Amino acid sequence: MIEKKFEEFRDSITKEEFNNIDFLKIKVDELEFLDPELSKRINIRVKNLKNHKEFNFFKNNLSEEQWNNLDYLKLKKNNQKNEFIIKKIDERIELLTTLLPSNKQEEAINERIDSTEITNYRLVLKNCFKYPFIILVIIPTIIFSLYQLIIASDRYQSEAKVIVQQPDTTTTLDTSMALLSGLGVGSASGTDPEILKTYIYSTDMLEFLDEKIHLRDHYTNQSIDIFSRLIKDDKESFLTYYQKHISVDIDSNSGILSIYAQGFSSIFSNLLVKTIVKRSEWYINSIGHQLAEAQLDFVKQEQKNIEEKLKLAQSHLLKFQQKYNLLDPTVEGVALQKIAYTLEGQITAKEAELKTARHIMSDNAPKVLTLKQEISGLKMQLENERNKLATRGKEDKYSVGDILAKYADLKVDNELALKAYTSSQVSLEKSRIETYRQLKYLVIVENPTLPDNNKYPEIPYNIVLFFIILAMGYGVGRIIFLTIKEIK
Repeated sequence: MIEKKFEEFRDSITKEEFNNIDFLKIKVDELEFLDPELSKRINIRVKNLKNHKEFNFFKNNLSEEQWNNLDYLKLKKNNQKNEFIIKKIDERIELLTTLLPSNKQEEAINERIDSTEITNYRLVLKNCFKYPFIILVIIPTIIFSLYQLIIASDRYQSEAKVIVQQPDTTTTLDTSMALLSGLGVGSASGTDPEILKTYIYSTDMLEFLDEKIHLRDHYTNQSIDIFSRLIKDDKESFLTYYQKHISVDIDSNSGILSIYAQGFSSIFSNLLVKTIVKRSEWYINSIGHQLAEAQLDFVKQEQKNIEEKLKLAQSHLLKFQQKYNLLDPTVEGVALQKIAYTLEGQITAKEAELKTARHIMSDNAPKVLTLKQEISGLKMQLENERNKLATRGKEDKYSVGDILAKYADLKVDNELALKAYTSSQVSLEKSRIETYRQLKYLVIVENPTLPDNNKYPEIPYNIVLFFIILAMGYGVGRIIFLTIKEIK
């Protein structure tokens, strides 16, 4: 069953991925909880690949003569700890043992090398020391060239292009909300690419990458040549090594960030850039939220306090109206004053009519008596209405004027609280808009590439540069030497 799953897994990936240790390691971690049996089977494949890789590395470091020398192989076998390599050496020893007669003939032939030819080689080597340019420039350049051509590990570079964008609030909000948001004028975003660049080079990013994709294990892999891999295991050396293999360039005109990452396999370099882009997207979205959310929480709390004040003012006004059984004391006061003014007008009219009647009638005339009674009744009614304006009753100690003043104060408090509540609502909406405007998005302009060929080392460039530097150093040293010799 597990072998069937393993065959399905092998068919689902490419041949290059199936032979890539870093890729299979990642798959082992991913399937550790989802399918432990398949994870263990893939891990066996990883160990086999490591063994073959270490054996190939061991074999490539041997010359043809060493590979065919029984004594040398036995000595190497005793120094080996890897069981797989020991097994392979045993197979080679067994094979050489069966071919021993032919090897002896070959050794006999080698012993018959012309001694004069050896002498010539020695003379050539001796003459080399007479020419310092050969020793100081040519030979180091040859050694460096051999290192670049044979030993130096290939480095693959993947790249991605991203840009930090903010939403345009004026395209999604109506006119009033756009005015609240400051006509869509956002905060300066010119520093965002620089902040993101600093974060990519930071220790935080390095720790995340090491935890997520085991970056340290990749850079310290023993299959990488000693001059290219990470030797020291401390944090400072790891950070320096990481920063040398990562590059971030910013286009000042467009604001596009170009992210370059180097790895010792094309798949891992692609995975490294993908992980950096995903983590950068998380980071650029999070930094804008913190301040905006704190500001929004503060405004919400203030709005809640103002809402409580409005409810309290409305409660006081309602209790006052219920206590005096008045919907609006101002309207009642105006009505009482209007009644009093009407009664005064009626009294004045009746008094004028009484004066006219007295000119033509006696005081005992029925009409005169009737007018007097009407005037007296109107005056009593006027007095009653004025008493109502002065006080609402025996139980009330407040006059209508006092009630009106108290009601006016409560109404002013209620209106002020309502205005404050309205302003707080506007501030809350504006803060919400500002929170939306703080959102930033990392837009991928170019997805991380999967390189087909290694970009480093640049062998011709490195060899030529190395030769030029040595030649210039030799020239300067030669001038100094001749100058000192001439002075002496």
